[in-house]
Amino acid sequence: MDSYSQIIINAVEKLRTSVVKIEQYAMNEGREAVTGTGTGFLFSSDGYLFTNSHVVKKAKHLRTILYDGSIHHAALIGEDPYTDLAILKIDAIDYAPAILGDSDDLQIGQLAIAIGNPLGFQHTVTAGVVSALGRTLSSETGVSMDSMIQTDASLNPGNSGGPLINADGEVIGVNTAMIRGAQGLCFAISINTAKSVADHLIRYGKVKRAYIGASLQQVGLVPKLRTIHHLKNQQALFITQVEDNSPADKGGLLSGDIIYAFNDKMIETSDQLFKMLTGDKVGQFQYVSVLRNNQKKELRVTPAER
Repeated sequence: MDSYSQIIINAVEKLRTSVVKIEQYAMNEGREAVTGTGTGFLFSSDGYLFTNSHVVKKAKHLRTILYDGSIHHAALIGEDPYTDLAILKIDAIDYAPAILGDSDDLQIGQLAIAIGNPLGFQHTVTAGVVSALGRTLSSETGVSMDSMIQTDASLNPGNSGGPLINADGEVIGVNTAMIRGAQGLCFAISINTAKSVADHLIRYGKVKRAYIGASLQQVGLVPKLRTIHHLKNQQALFITQVEDNSPADKGGLLSGDIIYAFNDKMIETSDQLFKMLTGDKVGQFQYVSVLRNNQKKELRVTPAER
């Protein structure tokens, strides 16, 4: 067995019992009809699992099918359409929960492995690399989703809500989308964002957050730029687009700006900015530090509520 294959085999084995198939079903004149399927993965010993919000949207009944074929009713704890995440709970006990990694440690080019149930084919594995980090993606409903991991690990309908894992078998993202008509353009919600959302959904059933209305891409800062401006950042957030009439637009942020600090705290990843845009920031101006045309600028932006 070659070493590359063995790495994938070992990583997938660690998720063998935690990945589940999710089915939406309805009752029609006493008969069951499956109305949608997706993927999820158990991340706690007491039955909590991640999936996508669009997998459970408008569901009348939900159930999960585990690795051993056992079926469990699933209760919806909460969902957040702005990050396309949902938390379900089941009463299963015979499984090993997935280990959640740290998406702040990701590097472009590292191995990425997706596990899911595309088109109903249970526990399908695909592999690729992390293609880009900190992407902003517009969902099918038009909502902008931040902190996305781009990967070329193949995803298909039914993969939604499954884990994207690294070579150590740690979950680094929640698979959510592919670009229809394109090849190798697939996306996952970073696990650090998912952890934050899960905490709110489990505790409160919803997420209250602030947003500024800028599409971002995580980029590396060249040494010369860091030296000139005395920056400790290795990375920062490049603004690819500013929404019209958004807080970012009103605050003077422009496409091409590079965000390196928020309220004087260093920003290197979209996850870090996401954690800082908490509900208490809504309506209160915040200082956003950017590089524009190789010059430092500090702007005041007043986040709005999602």
